[in-house]
Amino acid sequence: MKKTFSILSIFTLLIFSNLIIYSCGSREDTVSCFPNNPINVTLNLNLPAYYPLNNINGWIYVNEQQSGTRGLIVVRTGTGFKVYDRNAPHICPDNNTTLEVKDNISVLCPKDNTRWILTTGQPESGSKTSLPPKTYPYNYDAAGKTLNIYY
Repeated sequence: MKKTFSILSIFTLLIFSNLIIYSCGSREDTVSCFPNNPINVTLNLNLPAYYPLNNINGWIYVNEQQSGTRGLIVVRTGTGFKVYDRNAPHICPDNNTTLEVKDNISVLCPKDNTRWILTTGQPESGSKTSLPPKTYPYNYDAAGKTLNIYY
């Protein structure tokens, strides 16, 4: 009975230590070195620069003040919007980790060619990570066509 108890104790200890190790390595849905900047951007979709967001699958880059360290990607989906940070979520920022939209269907990390589906943020098959791009909440006033993005 003592042998069974000690094996069970060691097994339980190993499980909890693995949970602690793996949970400390990330912050929310990104790597621990992901920049944490305030986001506060208001877009008037009546302006020509933002016209693509009036159509489903339309997207734009936002590089205004208070749009993070590298800006945002905003895409119109069938149910609203997706707002992605342009920092790659799975590797620490450097010169070649700014996310880009490719072929109007994917978000690409140029450093390692990891891709996500533009309208959902889901990793494409064969992706080097299961982390999606970091997203931000928003409010949309359809009557005034005003999109407010914040964090």
